[in-house]
Amino acid sequence: MTWRAALLLAVGASTLPLWPSPFVGVLVMTGAVLLLVLVDRLLAVPPAALTADRDGDRTVRLGGTATVVLRLGNTSGRTLRAQVRDAWVPSAGARPDLPPDRVLTVPPGDTVPLPTRLTPTRRGDRPAVAVTVRSLGPLRLAFRQRSGRPATPPWTLRVLPRFDSRRHLPEKLARLRVIDGTQVTRGRGQGTEFDTLREYVVGDDVRSIDWRASARRADVLVRTWRPERDRRLVCVVDTGRTSAVRVGDEPRLDTAIDAALLLTALAARAGDRVDLLAADTAVRAAVTGSGRPALLPRLVHALAPLEPALVETDFELIAGEILRRQRHRSLVVLFTALEPGALGEGLLPVLPRLAARHRVLVAASHDPVLAAMTTGAPARPEDAYAAAAGWRALAERDRVRAALTRYGVTVVDAPADALAPTVADTYLRLKSQAQL
Repeated sequence: MTWRAALLLAVGASTLPLWPSPFVGVLVMTGAVLLLVLVDRLLAVPPAALTADRDGDRTVRLGGTATVVLRLGNTSGRTLRAQVRDAWVPSAGARPDLPPDRVLTVPPGDTVPLPTRLTPTRRGDRPAVAVTVRSLGPLRLAFRQRSGRPATPPWTLRVLPRFDSRRHLPEKLARLRVIDGTQVTRGRGQGTEFDTLREYVVGDDVRSIDWRASARRADVLVRTWRPERDRRLVCVVDTGRTSAVRVGDEPRLDTAIDAALLLTALAARAGDRVDLLAADTAVRAAVTGSGRPALLPRLVHALAPLEPALVETDFELIAGEILRRQRHRSLVVLFTALEPGALGEGLLPVLPRLAARHRVLVAASHDPVLAAMTTGAPARPEDAYAAAAGWRALAERDRVRAALTRYGVTVVDAPADALAPTVADTYLRLKSQAQL
């Protein structure tokens, strides 16, 4: 029964003084209203006669807007008058074009589209929860509503990572072209491979002269070289408890994902093979570098649903997976945190076995608040304790960095907003020095 039926009862109650017996008036008025409510409910379209389907966007980047259309069909012979609520998880940011309290009219046998605009606030899979249809009678005194009818059409919107570090890609590609594209080296160096032959000009290294080719052409030809391609790169994303810590405005895991995407885009342009592994106590995602043109989209889709797990990362598992999957020497980039407990007890015991076969780079983001605690004179007595805690945390991080360096590990420790370009610069430096 709707508010209209209650209003009708109130109007009837105002006429009670006109009746010879108020008791009889109440009975008559109540019976009349209940009869109208019953008839109105019987004339409402039953929920079983309704159908629901969806179409629209399946993916959207975090910060963007997607549109998903709910198509509600009326298969009965009556006109549907209904209030429709299309519910999504709160983080989907659903904004329906038709407010839930608005009455929708659908003729018999017709289908009406109900668009919903989604502006998600979190990365990952955002599913539709339920469709609720309240079918009203012609007088709108009563309604029919049944749970699960019509059945909610399944739909999941995948929210992809934001990839803010994309803005650094043109500058890194320009540096890459200097190293490995437009400008080739005139003399052979470490980690280079043959590129082309060209005529000798003054200033060329005589050791680059190809005497056999020169004899055939009756001209002096020199070989040009370029840095080796088809190197192997493995991005390892730690999804353990340390990845849940918020550094700046976002979790450490999101910062690592952003840096991994920039590094992957850069390495794929450089002609290197990129693999991805995300793990804590189990492997959460694994992407191989086959099919390079589609590598970055596959990587984005694999990283999108990752969430931090409140468990201690099993670095023994990660090392075993890397050694099993990568038979050739590779650059292993581990995105984690420089925490003494996690790395000292987990990574350092397995690091010698891993560093013996691969080149290891540990990329970590630190909180700028920690550095701010140790700068300036304490204004209050309690600030001195905070500064002492900050100095201790920095000292422990320095000890972890020194321990990693003793095994030949390259350590990148940068603020969250600078982690992605710093890791990319380190990759370019190692590539230019043929240390991949």
